[in-house]
Amino acid sequence: MKITEYCSLARYNTFGIDVTADCMVEWASADELIALLPELKRPLLMIGSGSNLLFTGNFHGTVLHSTVDGIDVIAEQGSQITVRVGSGVKWDDFVAYAVLNGWWGIENLTGIPGEVGAAAVQNIGAYGVEVKDVIDTVQTIRLSDCTRCDFSNAECGYGYRQSIFKNELKGQYAVTHVIFRLSLTPQPKLEYGALEHEVARLGGPALANIRSAVRTIRESKLPDPAVLGNAGSFFMNPVIPAAQFERLKSEFPDVVSFPADNGMVKVSAGWLIDRAGWKGRSIGPAAVYERQALVLVNRGGATGSDIIRLADAIIKDIEEKFGITLKTEVNYI
Repeated sequence: MKITEYCSLARYNTFGIDVTADCMVEWASADELIALLPELKRPLLMIGSGSNLLFTGNFHGTVLHSTVDGIDVIAEQGSQITVRVGSGVKWDDFVAYAVLNGWWGIENLTGIPGEVGAAAVQNIGAYGVEVKDVIDTVQTIRLSDCTRCDFSNAECGYGYRQSIFKNELKGQYAVTHVIFRLSLTPQPKLEYGALEHEVARLGGPALANIRSAVRTIRESKLPDPAVLGNAGSFFMNPVIPAAQFERLKSEFPDVVSFPADNGMVKVSAGWLIDRAGWKGRSIGPAAVYERQALVLVNRGGATGSDIIRLADAIIKDIEEKFGITLKTEVNYI
């Protein structure tokens, strides 16, 4: 365990916003956290690597960061393997380990920043796959009374970039481990975007080829947070009724969309922002990335308020131009 008072959070958020927390606790096991919880200054804030956070000021409480490690096989039956992973494991390290061992199911999620615990809270997704598709159980500690609680996949209330931990139970639990069910037999999902073409170019749908293809596509569109502060996709793709989509398509035939459930259509937020002319534009030190309109970047010295000012201007403009209200994927703290 590591405890730091008045800790800079600049390296704990990928926007690189330099704010402080009154206290930072990095805990390496459930027992460590349970022992310390009663003594910690409230409020509490659980973070991973800060790849989905935007700090708007100093945090006057305790930030909890899991460093719980380990990738352990707990069962293997038929074509399935069940794996328990520590919440502090880097997400892409877990993907690399799965690919190396021939485990299918998360290869499309290559290159997503963050840690395993946060991935389960956020329900990360990319290239036609969401992490909820392979999660069996999320193991947690309830912060109010230090009780250990396991949540089944169904109990997590998963939706598009949503879970019960972002809504009804927000801020009430710390994730210690996530249990995944992965496949030992090939299950490539290549229908999204240019993935199938890139995989074919690399020699076909082997796990290593899919991982390499996803990395190549992501790197062509997304800036490295170590070079240019960002949190990846800043906005969620809006999901609208089919009738509203048909009206939109009649006016903008080139609109990019994807099918959704229950007669709804998912519209590309990146297309909306690009079509509205925001790609590459800036307000002060905050800007829309010139190669991917879905990404907002810190060009140097931006505050959380600078990023929010840009985001709000984009939201207002998209609503006026298309009648669609964008929602942020990034959490404001």
